[in-house]
Amino acid sequence: MNRPTIADLAQAAGVSVSTVNRILAGAASVRQTTIQRVRDAADEIGFYGLTTIEDRNRNAMPHYRLGFLLQQSTRELYRLFAHKIQEACERRRDEIVDPAIEFVDDLAPENIATRLRLLGATCDAVALIAADHPLIGQAIQDLKSAGTPVVSYITDQSSPDRAGYVGTDNWKLGRTAAWFIGQTTHGPGRVALFIGNHRYQCQDIADASFRSYIRENAPHLTVDDSRPTHEEPEQAYRIVSTLLAEARDLVGIYIAGGGISGVLRALREIPEDKRRTVRLICRDIGPETRKGLAEGLITAALCHPLEETSDQLVQTMLDAIDQQGNGLILQRSIPFEIITPENL
Repeated sequence: MNRPTIADLAQAAGVSVSTVNRILAGAASVRQTTIQRVRDAADEIGFYGLTTIEDRNRNAMPHYRLGFLLQQSTRELYRLFAHKIQEACERRRDEIVDPAIEFVDDLAPENIATRLRLLGATCDAVALIAADHPLIGQAIQDLKSAGTPVVSYITDQSSPDRAGYVGTDNWKLGRTAAWFIGQTTHGPGRVALFIGNHRYQCQDIADASFRSYIRENAPHLTVDDSRPTHEEPEQAYRIVSTLLAEARDLVGIYIAGGGISGVLRALREIPEDKRRTVRLICRDIGPETRKGLAEGLITAALCHPLEETSDQLVQTMLDAIDQQGNGLILQRSIPFEIITPENL
């Protein structure tokens, strides 16, 4: 069988022979969408010059550098986020996306604002996970003025200058967490609620909706004042250990923020019969959460679907670059997943 010719490729792609010749010669006058069509046709018919066409296609693609400012590098969850973001950038077919992923271990607002400006100075758009604070809002405004859109990720920012938000519906998430505890406990009891700190919008909204559901549907339960862990497992461990030792009526724990490994450590240290009386609901899933689910310590984890969320984040950042100046704030809500020990 004769190998396909340039004429065969032109016919398969629905273009002229001269267009194929210009692509093979590296001419800059051919649109990237046309090069992509010819590339797909070359792959389909087994054209000998596929590698050359792929190189031409890649060179014709728009190139973006996207910055991602994540939190603590010591937390497995954020390292998992980073891995999924890298994969999402590699999956892009119509543009080349170079991800610049950085972690912030010092969560002081002034440090995050400084790091955000530095990252934004070298990127076409930036995404960040951070507590809502005026200093961070000022950094977002400065980057917008410089032509670099900022998209908040997982937890939103109040800054009117942000370009968009990608995450779950935290009102629904908090009420779902309350539903689990309300449905799986019997009789009166106390519920402890943990947040990272009071400036994470996602946690604050989930906190409010959790209480809303309990007031409406489970008045036999009493929800304690929120306890901040500052995203530190050791602090969560100390607080939960004290609670378990002193509160005989504790029936539920909702972790709206970080510190799940510390909570699990405290639960493992108490007798099994007491441990079975406490329902634990947490957010997002990493190795520690998976272990806790497998052990039956966690009743349910309410999670961002990491692959879908990462794909949507990259798309939203690219959309924000294209839509600069129109004043729109892009809101992309991703349905959360519910993981229990039985569907792990």
